Amino acid sequence: MRELILITIFGEDKPYVTSTVTEILSKHQANILDIGQSVIHSTLSLGMLIEFEDDTDSGNVVKDILYRMYDFGMQVKFKPVKADDYEHWVLQQGKPRHIVTLLARQISSEHIAALSRVVADHGLNIDNISRLSGRVSLVNSEHQTKACVEFSARGQATDIVKLRAQLAKVASSFDIDIAFQEDNMFRRTRRLVCFDMDSTLIEAEVIDELAKAAGIGEEVAAITHAAMSGELDFNESFRRRMGLLKGLDESVLKDIASKLPLTEGAEHLITTLRKLGYKTAILSGGFQYFGEYLQRKLGIDYVFANNLEIVDGKVTGNTSGTIVNGERKAELLRSLAEKENISLEQVVAVGDGANDLPMLSIAGLGIAFRAKPLVKAEAKQAISHLGLDAILYLMGFRDSQIQH
Repeated sequence: MRELILITIFGEDKPYVTSTVTEILSKHQANILDIGQSVIHSTLSLGMLIEFEDDTDSGNVVKDILYRMYDFGMQVKFKPVKADDYEHWVLQQGKPRHIVTLLARQISSEHIAALSRVVADHGLNIDNISRLSGRVSLVNSEHQTKACVEFSARGQATDIVKLRAQLAKVASSFDIDIAFQEDNMFRRTRRLVCFDMDSTLIEAEVIDELAKAAGIGEEVAAITHAAMSGELDFNESFRRRMGLLKGLDESVLKDIASKLPLTEGAEHLITTLRKLGYKTAILSGGFQYFGEYLQRKLGIDYVFANNLEIVDGKVTGNTSGTIVNGERKAELLRSLAEKENISLEQVVAVGDGANDLPMLSIAGLGIAFRAKPLVKAEAKQAISHLGLDAILYLMGFRDSQIQH
């Protein structure tokens, strides 16, 4: 009679454990229906679901495995599995899969308990947990640590909107980030990453820096804040701010560009994306001059921003061409996807302001980065507590795969 047995092996990680067990099974023509292995702090956990044919003496196989694993100092458990239970498990393959990503400077048991409770309350079953971030020394830990754990969950959520809202509430209460994504083929085939510039790639609003140089910093900063928070039409706010900059000397631009502070993780992210063959773009409501400066510095493929008009070495207070507002950013993202011959699902968009929402909403992965409350609330994903390179975690990469 055909038998199904779940074998679980646990103990100190040593060479040849897996090969020894599978060699014993192969001698008896056993079929491996499922297998999984993990090592946590030098402790091995190996599980295999085995099918024995009708004429196999499973008792001898079990005995051989027990003896050999005893020699390795490993604990072994055997559990018979009913055929009906196995078939029910097989049918679960048709259920939707989701990826829940937990990001923080340091992850605690309280974070995982709260996250997993919400997931379970909505009918999803976590069937795999992986650490994506690297190991952190207890002695020589860096100031800007980062931690990421990825959960694979299967099932049909009872209410996706409510689930997202509850995960957002957990994230807010603990000052952590939680991303919830459908696990589909597009998650592994992203090809283009589009960034806002000001307060995203750089930790500054260039127009505010120009205003400071012109002696009108507070006035322009107030208009910028209102626009990015969605309280003021972007085009109108842009014209008002530009008008205030009239007469600024052109030499100021170069000085400001050289001092622009890159956002934490920006250089690592762009360098990694380039190595992996991704295309990158700046879609900014700021200025082309500064976008091109970052393009040269970081090796970005495309830059689309506003052209700052300069006559006789002075800023005129005008721009030439179409203003790059929210709608224009979305148009540019679509055109770049078409140019690269990819679908919108293969595009990642990152921004912090209200004028970024149109492009965040149409990208396969739209991320509100250290964003204003309105933007964070409307975007599907948000990163507020780590640097830009945390985006790599949402794309499924481990630190071990993308070392500096």
